[in-house]
Amino acid sequence: MIFELPEVEILRRDLDRDLPGRRIKTAEATSMKTLGRYRNRKAFSDQLLDAKILAVSRRGLMLLLGLDTGSTLVLGLGSSGSLRRTANREAMDGATELVITFTQHGQLRLLDTDGTAEAFVVANDVLDQELESLVGSGTDPLDEPISWTDFGRALLSRPGKLKTLLTDDSFIVGIGDLYADEILFDAGLRFDRTSTTLSSQEIRRLHRAVVGKLHDAIRYRGTSLPDRPFFDPAGEEGGFSEHLEVWGRHGASSSRSRQPIQRVKFGGGWTYYCETQV
Repeated sequence: MIFELPEVEILRRDLDRDLPGRRIKTAEATSMKTLGRYRNRKAFSDQLLDAKILAVSRRGLMLLLGLDTGSTLVLGLGSSGSLRRTANREAMDGATELVITFTQHGQLRLLDTDGTAEAFVVANDVLDQELESLVGSGTDPLDEPISWTDFGRALLSRPGKLKTLLTDDSFIVGIGDLYADEILFDAGLRFDRTSTTLSSQEIRRLHRAVVGKLHDAIRYRGTSLPDRPFFDPAGEEGGFSEHLEVWGRHGASSSRSRQPIQRVKFGGGWTYYCETQV
C-alpha cells in the first residue's frame, strides 16, 4: 500500500468540492493500462460521454464519482496513481493514462507511472458487489466514527500483534506501515505488543491515536516522501512529512527521549519505533 487513507480522503474532499455539477465532454485513455476490465478504450469512454458528476465519495481507498446516468466511475490509484485538475491546454505529463474533459473548467487527469491504477464504470445497483473484493471489510475511521469501547471490543476479539492488526484491511481500512508506526508511537505502544494484553487505558490511547493521527495527516494535506510523493489535485505537495515522529527517522533522537529512533524488519517491511513504547 502506498497511498493510505488520509491521502485518498484529501483527494475525495477536494474533488467533491470541485466536480459535482460538471458535465463530461470527452473521456480519453492513452492506453489500456488502467482499463483491465475492458476490451478496448471506446467501451470505457462511451459510458462517460455527456454524463454529469453528482458527487464524489470514497469506499476504502477507491474514489467513486457518481454520475447522473445511474452509474459510478470508480478510480483506484494503486501504488503509483495520482489525479490532477488541469487546464485543457496544459502540457501532458508522460505518465497520463486518462483524460476527462469537462464542458467547462478544464480536465481531470489520471497519472500512473507503474500501471497499478484502474478505472471502470459500474451500474449503481451492482456497485456494492463490484467493490466487495476491492475494499476491506474493516472499520473506516474517517467515514464511520467508532467509539473507543466498540474499537476495544473489536481489538480484543482479534488476538495479534498491534501493527499487524492496524495494517489489516479487515480490521481498519486504509492504514499502511507509515501511519501505523506514527499511531503506535503516539499511543506509546510497541508494534509487536499483543492486542489482548492491552489495558482499558491503553485501548483508549490507541483509539485516540488512530483518530488523531489520521485527522492530523489530513490537516497537513497528506504525507509526501521522496520514494512516495503525494500531490493534491492542484499539484500541491503534502506537508505531513515535516510532522512525522518516527517513520524514516531511524538514528534521530526521539521527541520523547534522547534515545535514537529504532528500525527493525517486521512483516516484510521496516518498522520504526521509540524505546519508550511498551
